[in-house]
Amino acid sequence: MPNDSRPAVLELIGNTPLVRVSRFDTGPCTLFLKLESQNPGGSIKDRIGLAMIDAAERDGRLKPGGTIVEATAGNTGLGLALVGRAKGYRVVLVVPDKMSTEKVLHLKAMGAEVHITRSDVGKGHADYYQDVAARLAREIPDAFFADQFNNPHNPLAHECSTAPEIWAQTQHDVDAIVVGVGSAGTLTGLTRFFKRVQPDLEMVLADPVGSVMAEYSRSGTLGAPGSWAVEGIGEDFIPSITDLSSVRHAYSISDEESFDHARQLLRKEGILGGSSTGTLLAAALRYCREQTEPKRVVSFVCDTGTRYLSKVYNDQWMSDQGLLQSKRYGDLRDLIARRFEDGRVISVGPDDTLLTAFQRMRLADVSQLPVLEDGKRLVGVIDESDILLNVQSGDAHFRMTVTCAMTDKLQTLAPDASRAQLEAVLDRGLVAIIADASGFHGLITRVDMLNHLRRTLA
Repeated sequence: MPNDSRPAVLELIGNTPLVRVSRFDTGPCTLFLKLESQNPGGSIKDRIGLAMIDAAERDGRLKPGGTIVEATAGNTGLGLALVGRAKGYRVVLVVPDKMSTEKVLHLKAMGAEVHITRSDVGKGHADYYQDVAARLAREIPDAFFADQFNNPHNPLAHECSTAPEIWAQTQHDVDAIVVGVGSAGTLTGLTRFFKRVQPDLEMVLADPVGSVMAEYSRSGTLGAPGSWAVEGIGEDFIPSITDLSSVRHAYSISDEESFDHARQLLRKEGILGGSSTGTLLAAALRYCREQTEPKRVVSFVCDTGTRYLSKVYNDQWMSDQGLLQSKRYGDLRDLIARRFEDGRVISVGPDDTLLTAFQRMRLADVSQLPVLEDGKRLVGVIDESDILLNVQSGDAHFRMTVTCAMTDKLQTLAPDASRAQLEAVLDRGLVAIIADASGFHGLITRVDMLNHLRRTLA
């Protein structure tokens, strides 16, 4: 017998806590963060997922056995998957390829069907994620296209839940709210509510560098969009539901500042937020420090940082993206992804087994490892082909020692070697070993070279 009762998890959406920031310099202001990460799906988008599905059920656009389709940066999809799958619907989501692995895995674990498309194309392109979702919604029978960017129940969810909660939690005493724009639902919903109850409240826009929203709010000019690594906020167009009428300040925040502030929030306040939370926090702190009189300011922890562990909180990914700065030498050491001196080299010892070497390669997502005696002196290099050559005749050979399989006739490059010398090594399909009289510095692979060139172009 089917169970037609409303899933209990949906009652956990909303009524999230509001906490005071105590370990940052907030100037003369008091800054509060609303922990939307505490929603059951981990983000503020649970609110609109519930509102849009409930509305579609009421007006008949979503019928039993139907399919929910949406274009999403991940969190709206998670909200729709949470609500939709709990209610028994098929959920089909289109996400751009810059989304974190954790988000995609979470969506699939919830039973959503995920289509990954390009993040380097704009609205109107056949592979643009919103256009792909609209096309799928037309092709799938009995599909409901949630269309968060144009759906009036998106801002209505915040007007009827998020905003009244803030008003009550601040005891009707709040001067400014710092918010980002993805679909613009949060901004618009808050604006509508506070225009009624406190018309003088200032909306403060936090926007990634590369997005068109901040400049448009300041000047009314729609500039050329760029690119940014922050997920979930920032746009290359103005969503139709956008209401910027209460925005009094707009800050453009770089990826570096956003990611750094997310990490600072965890270190100082113990709050694990995502990349957009870092953007909002950076803008909120700028606004607070610019004030000359005390104000009560609210912003958001938009989603949980657990879905960015492979990005925001991964030093290696941050370094590869040029978002985590390290000492610069002006030579080949600047191209090493894992420098020995920084304690970031993943290595094996000569007496370790081939199974140990293989497991460390998989854990670090690399294809080769330096072999260090006593963890210091370079005595060899082992790569995937070395392991495969030795174990393909029997898995028992995984117990062989690294010494039996490694390459010990090493050709090294000094840190001051030329780029041409480095390229010659890489062109031969080898990994470049950077070492000199002072010792081993690290390896440079073709992937490291590509990351370096990409950062140079950026």
